[in-house]
Amino acid sequence: MPTIIDVAAVAGVSTATVSRVLSQPDRVAESTRLRVLEVVQSLGYAPNVAARTLRTLRAAKILLTVPDISNPFFASIIRGAEEAARDAGYAVVVGDTRHDPQVEDQYAEMLSRREVDGLIFLGHRLPDNLSALLTRPGIAAPVVNGCEYSPDLGVPSVHIDNAAASGDAVEHLIELGHRDIGIITGPLISPISSDRLSGAMEAAERHGLKDRLQIRNGDYSAKLAFELAGNLLEQNVTAIFCFSDEMAMGAISAIGAAGLTCPGHISVVGFDDLPTARFFQPALTTIAQPKGLIGQRTVELLVEILRDPESPIRQITLPHELIVRDSTKAVSP
Repeated sequence: MPTIIDVAAVAGVSTATVSRVLSQPDRVAESTRLRVLEVVQSLGYAPNVAARTLRTLRAAKILLTVPDISNPFFASIIRGAEEAARDAGYAVVVGDTRHDPQVEDQYAEMLSRREVDGLIFLGHRLPDNLSALLTRPGIAAPVVNGCEYSPDLGVPSVHIDNAAASGDAVEHLIELGHRDIGIITGPLISPISSDRLSGAMEAAERHGLKDRLQIRNGDYSAKLAFELAGNLLEQNVTAIFCFSDEMAMGAISAIGAAGLTCPGHISVVGFDDLPTARFFQPALTTIAQPKGLIGQRTVELLVEILRDPESPIRQITLPHELIVRDSTKAVSP
């Protein structure tokens, strides 16, 4: 591979001039700049990014880890993060942890080795090997959480109010006259699932319906939701609230498999407002999260920390929205 010394020799300039052409072209005369760039192209020279990182102590990369990259919910967050990172002069490295703590720790080592400048994680678990970074109470380390807010993590976060959002979903069903409501949660080890369940139960309790809720614990997958919805139908529920759109689609499939219709017999509410939610049949009533904005704000928060190491830990709560479509209707008299 050609080196900067080779480029300098062929172009008849110093290595410092080559470096300035590549990093600060405005400081080099146009004739010299064009000559150096012509040699760079002809030799196929590429700057040594690793060496530059060692000199500047800046990788210009942000690591973003997701628990399941096949879940379309995360795609919109990643896109929002990449756009914000590009504007700030950073590239985004995406890691799929597959809900595996060992994989999470392996990715986190990239931050410890300074291969990346900061970490955004979209799961609920802070990798164990990052605990040494969180040694200054109230001061943020270059680690930000998206979606899975928990005060126990001790890191900045960008999220919605999941309890309030879930309460809105249940209130919508109650306003439509539903009294026997089934709920399919996500894994309760996740703070957002716990918050959503709390919000749903509080809303039901306000109407004296808490004891009539039928709760089943899911895993955000359509497959398990299909099975759990079949069980809920046996309990004569008139509505099902699922903690993800994917599970809501599984529940609607179970309703059809039982010879019933949605919303004719059973109303269904989802959560997330995936791109496919409006095109599903029936179009899905759901809680919309500002997915792209979550990605954008997590990057902006991380960049603030990278620019000011004394930044305080901040929690940012973004608005949610109940979107009413065709999968819910009033109870027939």
